[in-house]
Amino acid sequence: MLQMLVITMREGVEAFLIVAITAVYLKKTGRTALLPAVWWGTGLAVLASIGAAFLLQEAMNKPLWEAVLAAIAAVLVTSLTIYMLRTARHLRGRISARLEAQALKAPTAAWLGVFAFTLLMIVREGMETALIIGSLAFQTDLRDMFWGALIGVAIAGGIAWAWTRYGHRVNLARFFQVTAVFLFVFVIELFIYALHELFEANVVPGIDNERWHLATEPYGPEGVYGQWLTYAMVLLPAAWLVIASLKDHKWAASRRSVA
Repeated sequence: MLQMLVITMREGVEAFLIVAITAVYLKKTGRTALLPAVWWGTGLAVLASIGAAFLLQEAMNKPLWEAVLAAIAAVLVTSLTIYMLRTARHLRGRISARLEAQALKAPTAAWLGVFAFTLLMIVREGMETALIIGSLAFQTDLRDMFWGALIGVAIAGGIAWAWTRYGHRVNLARFFQVTAVFLFVFVIELFIYALHELFEANVVPGIDNERWHLATEPYGPEGVYGQWLTYAMVLLPAAWLVIASLKDHKWAASRRSVA
């Protein structure tokens, strides 16, 4: 449930912010006629993501498929987490610049450009989430996944709303830093799980797959070391947040003393 909550919360924040920034920019620049393109692009992206998640759920629960899915999810989580850490601070400016380039086109081309931009941006988040959900479905109780996703999306909506309403008060960069720590630990778990399932599928050449399958069992989601990784997903982000907050407090105190 914890993995699902944090993942849907983070991915939801990214998706909500993209839509919010796009809509606010179009309203501020007097291009409200292009807003339907945003809503249509978002709706189609959500349907495409749900369809992908459904297809992944219907796939046969074979060890090889589980391993491939976990490995792809791990690579996507790593790459997109690094991308958001680099660009989160300038997200509003990047989206505004791309929208401006699309909006300057002829009316029909502008509508299609905004639609395609929104669709691609939201699908990227949705497909990543669908892959992760597909991987977690093999390891997690579906009821826990449902409640984790519901709570995560609700929190994401609240964070996105607060950022658009009180942007200067919400430390979005810190949010992405803390969740990145969680996701990097989660990536380690995904890679271990992928290896474990590859050994079970008996597809790794040159080694005794059965022996390595048993050897990696304690590192799986239900194993002893796997449970340690679960605890690390909570403790490491919390420690990061405490240390970062203390540094911010110390920096603010030093500025006050100088002033």
